[in-house]
Formats: sequence, C-alpha cells, structure tokens
Amino acid sequence: MNRKDPRLASLFNPRSVCIVGASAKPGKLGYNILENIVKYGYTGKVYPVNPNYQNILGLPVYSNVSEIEDVIDLAVIVIPADAVVKVAEECGANHVKTLVVISAGFKEIGKEGAEREKALKDICEKYKMNLLGPNCLGVIDTFTPLNASFAAQMPIKGNIAFISQSGALGTAILDWSFKNRIGFSKVISLGNKAGLDESDFIAALAADANTRVILLYIEDIKDGVKFIKTLEKTVKIKPVLVLKSGSSAAGQRAAASHTGSLAGSKIAYETAFKQFGALQVETISDLFNYAKVFSTQPLPKDNSVCILTNAGGPGIIATDACEKYGLKLAQLSSETLNALRERLPSNASIYNPVDILGDAQPERYYKALEALKDDENISSIIIILTPQATTKPTETVVELLKLTDKIGKPTTFSIMGGEMVAEAKKILSENNIPVFSFPEDAVETISALVRYKLIRERKTPRRKFKVSADKETVNEIIRRVLSENRRTLLSSEACKILSLYGVKTPKVLLASNSEDACEAASEIGYPVTLKIASPDIIHKSDVGGVALNIKNEEDVRKTFIGMYANAHKLFPNARIYGVEVYEYVEKGREIIIGVNKDLQFGHLLMFGLGGVYVNFLRDVSFRVLPVNIHDVEEMIQETKVYNLLKGVRGEQPADIEETVKTILAVSQLVEDFPLISELDVNPLFVYNKGEGCIAVDVKMSLYT
Repeated sequence: MNRKDPRLASLFNPRSVCIVGASAKPGKLGYNILENIVKYGYTGKVYPVNPNYQNILGLPVYSNVSEIEDVIDLAVIVIPADAVVKVAEECGANHVKTLVVISAGFKEIGKEGAEREKALKDICEKYKMNLLGPNCLGVIDTFTPLNASFAAQMPIKGNIAFISQSGALGTAILDWSFKNRIGFSKVISLGNKAGLDESDFIAALAADANTRVILLYIEDIKDGVKFIKTLEKTVKIKPVLVLKSGSSAAGQRAAASHTGSLAGSKIAYETAFKQFGALQVETISDLFNYAKVFSTQPLPKDNSVCILTNAGGPGIIATDACEKYGLKLAQLSSETLNALRERLPSNASIYNPVDILGDAQPERYYKALEALKDDENISSIIIILTPQATTKPTETVVELLKLTDKIGKPTTFSIMGGEMVAEAKKILSENNIPVFSFPEDAVETISALVRYKLIRERKTPRRKFKVSADKETVNEIIRRVLSENRRTLLSSEACKILSLYGVKTPKVLLASNSEDACEAASEIGYPVTLKIASPDIIHKSDVGGVALNIKNEEDVRKTFIGMYANAHKLFPNARIYGVEVYEYVEKGREIIIGVNKDLQFGHLLMFGLGGVYVNFLRDVSFRVLPVNIHDVEEMIQETKVYNLLKGVRGEQPADIEETVKTILAVSQLVEDFPLISELDVNPLFVYNKGEGCIAVDVKMSLYT
C-alpha cells in the first residue's frame, strides 16, 4: 500500500477516473464499467481511454493515458492481459495513484500468467501505485458514490463493508442483498491480490466512518503475520466477520486453481481468527445474518436474554438454542413480573420465556415488550411471532416499531411462516430491525454480539513471564546439528535445549556402545530407559527402539546389542549414533506440548491430552505464537484434559501453574530460535500441585 494513502482515498473517493479499455458496445466489460461510473452518480472527472473511439456515453475518449492532461487518481484497466503491463507502465509514468486491473490471465492460469503478474507488481512498486487485482470485479463505494465494477447494480447504501476474493460471489451477494434490504458502504473484489490485500483493506475500513462492520470472504490470506496484526487492532474498533473457504483438501485444490492461492492449514486459520478476534462463520447465510445484527444493534451488557413469544414450541426451541450458544435466560425483576401479571391474561406465562399465547393481538405484544424493555436484568430481547388464526403479523410489527427505538439493547425478531408474514418481515427489514425465519438464527446472532463484546473488552495481561535461558549453548547445539547435515535432533540434544530454558527433563546420556551404556546407567542410577539414538528413526517405539524399566547392567548390555542390531536391520540406511540412556521418572498425568510451523501464520502452539492416544482422541487446542500467560491459560481451559488437571473424583489437582510456565518456556524457545520447525513434548508428566512437571520425551526438528 502507498503509505501516503493509508485510507485508500484514491481508490474509494478519487477526484478523477480513467477507464482503459472503455467500450461503446453494451455487454462489453469496458462499457458496463464506464456506464456504472456515470450512471450511479460519480461526480469526479471521467476519462474513457480507447484508440478506436472518439466519444462514449457523451464523454470524449482518449487514445492513451498520456493524452490526459489531468492528474489521474484511479485507473481502471479492462484490456487483454498481454497489454496490461505496458499500460501500467504508462500509468506510472503519468503519476496515476491507483490501478484496478479487471483483466484476467495472470497467475491463475499458470507460469506465463504468474510472470506477467510479477511484472505488473514490479511496475506498481516502482511508481508507488496502489494495485487492486488483477482478475477482479472492481470496487464500489456507495457514499462517494463510485461503482467502478461490472456488477449489475449499485448496492443499497449502508454500513457493511464486504471484501471478497471471489468476484462472482460478490455479484451474487449484491443481487441477493436487494431482496433482503442489506446495505453496503463499500464492496471490494480482491482478485489475485498482487498488490493490495485483505489486510490493507481491513486497515483502511477500520478508519472508515461509513463502515460499522467488515465482512470478509477469503480462500487464502496473502500475508498471515500482517493479517493478524491488522486484525488485532481492527477488532478493538469494529467487528470483522470471516467466511473462509478451501478448508477441505478438495476445496484447497479448487482455491489454488481459482486464484493461484496457497492455502495454509484449516486449524491454523481457525486458530488465528479466534485468537486475534475475527468471528468466523461457516456459511454465507451466517455471514449476512451476523451482519444484519452487527450493522443495526448495540452491543449487549452481558449474555442474559429474554424471549417473548406467542407460541410455546418456538419458545422452547429458542431456549434450547440459548444453551447451545452460551446465552442465559434473564431472571426477570419483580417489577417486570408484576407489570406482566397486570397486563397479560392469567393463563399467560410471565416467566422467561414470556408466552403471551396464540391469540395475542398487537396491543398485547406492545404491552409485554413495554414491560420488558427497561428491565436491567435483560441485556437482549428476542421476539417470536407465529401466524395463528387471530394473529395480525403486519399490524403487530408496526405497533412494536413504536418501541424498538426506545429499547436501547439488542432486539431481534423471528417471524415464522411464509406468505402470511412476508409483509411484516419486509417492514422490519426496511426499518433496519434484524428479522429471521427461525428462532435459532435470532439466538445465534445475539450470541455473536456477546462474543464480540468479550473480544473488545479483552485486555493484554500485565503479568509477564520471563524465561532465563542459556541461548549461547543452545546456539552451539543447533550449529553442531546443522554441521552434521541433520535437521532432526537426538532426544538427548532436544532435552538439553529444553533444560537450558528452565524446563525439567530426565537425565539422559548418549552411549555409542554397550559398555558406555552400562557406565551411563550406573551414573544415572537404576532403573533406566533405553532409546535408539537416530535422527532418521522418528517413531522409535513402533520398531522396538524403546526399552523401559531396565534394572541391571546385564540387561542394559543385552538391550543395547539387540536394539542396535534390530535398528540396523530395519533401517539399513539410517544414521545410528547408539542408544540414549534415560533416568526413570515417576508417571504423572500425561499431556502434550507441540509447536509446528504453518505456511501462513508462522509457528503454531498446541496443548492437549498426551501419550499414545493424542492422535485418536484429539483433545487439543492451538495458538499462534507469540503467546502470553492469558493465551496459555485459556488454551488449557479449552481442553477436556483441563478437568483431569483440576482433579476428579477426589484426586489432588495437578500443578497447572508449572505447566503454564513450561508452555511459555517452550514458546519462548521457538521465538528465540525460529529455525526450529517442529517440537513435540509428549508426554509431559504433570504431578500434583506444587510438585512440578517433567518433559519425558522430546522431539525437535530444524529448517535446513
């Protein structure tokens, strides 16, 4: 992004626009884009560029960009791909500030296109031009107004910004939005992201007064580290809702062929979104259901909700949904209960959910809502209406609209039914009141508001954990490993490195022959554990490379000889350094700590249930590094093993505090030495509170 234009004014609110490839033929993209700019009220200067025309839509046409005497803020390029680079050079030489390249035929088609895209990017960097695209739909700002896209219509003006990596999805959503009365502030089609990416737009939209909520559809993220830094700042200002496709293997292949994107792991994306404050949704429907609420409703005080209904069944369904999505039914105040008792029939249910019965007329709905709206125990209200014999849906919502502006807390409607309630739903939508067909959706969107409120209030903890480490010795070990052309450390080396960061590990000595093994066992003290020492044999226990509870010298000698011979037989090409002799340690509660490097976001930290069942039970949680104490405590609490660590059925609680310190030490090690690509501590034995923990088995690999 051009640092002089961080809010992208030259893109969203340009003083002048040229359209390179403008056409006089309806149906051509060059015509549609020019028509959209003119038709929808853009008030700046418009310069069509095409050597084959003199006039289009009443505007004089220029043969090339150099002919235009004005300074151009925005150039929209819609010409064959093989001509784009030359035109971009011309734009740069004529001080154009921003390019929108609609043209396809770049990295999404393969090597030739990728080379063309690189040349385009290099030119934009040379002239410090912003670049949107290539292979994109264009850009829309409803407030400027500017429709520099080939979308069929100008969206309704609103406060939702929509960033989409798919142009086709963008056009479909815009068409759908008219029926659903959803308004947009800006619509951005990212295309191949050769220049500007999702992070640049999120940062610009964070400062945009016309945008209240940011929606993001992505198949990949261009720069993961940049993204999470931008996201973390933005969510303190306004919500970011994300729909990420390409999470399945087939979806990743489709994403790669679609825009040439390289997708990171599903877990890494989900972890990054959660950790840094984005609200991830699974469907397009959820994306816009959430947007309806975020764009119109205030944030709730807490998770207490009141359900007002004219039917018992839907009220129960809503109650079940509240439990599922982490909401609680508000305890109505005595004043509210008395007011409801006075206003409602004796057989109505005045307790939450408030059931005002199937024969409820508009006046009864009004009286009930009036009694509920000022109750301090209620943070959000969900109003359910089902069309029964005497129900008047349209009249009811018209009556309730007299109160909705006075409530001052999130209020959503579930108007169930079809034709009978269509007009009522339309009236609510036109008045910017979120309305849903089913109560579960109304509940889920309220829960999203609650989650976002917690995100905004999340504070960086003041507690800091400083690791005292011998980095010089760690460096020496890593240099030696690399000098031997290895990327996998021996367990003894990995344990040594962890111990240099204050993590307790068993005593371990490397023995190259059976006599050395006996001496090592004598020095450590019986019983001992023997493990084959080879960087090429990863899963040692699967090939008889681990022997436990060896109690005397004779057994050490026999075990060494047998283990060494067996390893050579099974892995004739493996580098075998001998056997590592381990101190015996008492068994504790088994957990795993792991670190792995993701393509997009860097190192990913894992915590969970350890031992042999880790890959079967998958009771784990993740965070992107770096982490703080709050992150680590939170990820421990997300797992089922947390209950075991707290103590169950009379067991003493485990040393969770020391476990947290160990995780932070492992995290700090990887931050200090990013050359570490993988690290597994499995198991970490955790003992009773006050007794600490010990890293029993450690695997560590490096980038080479």
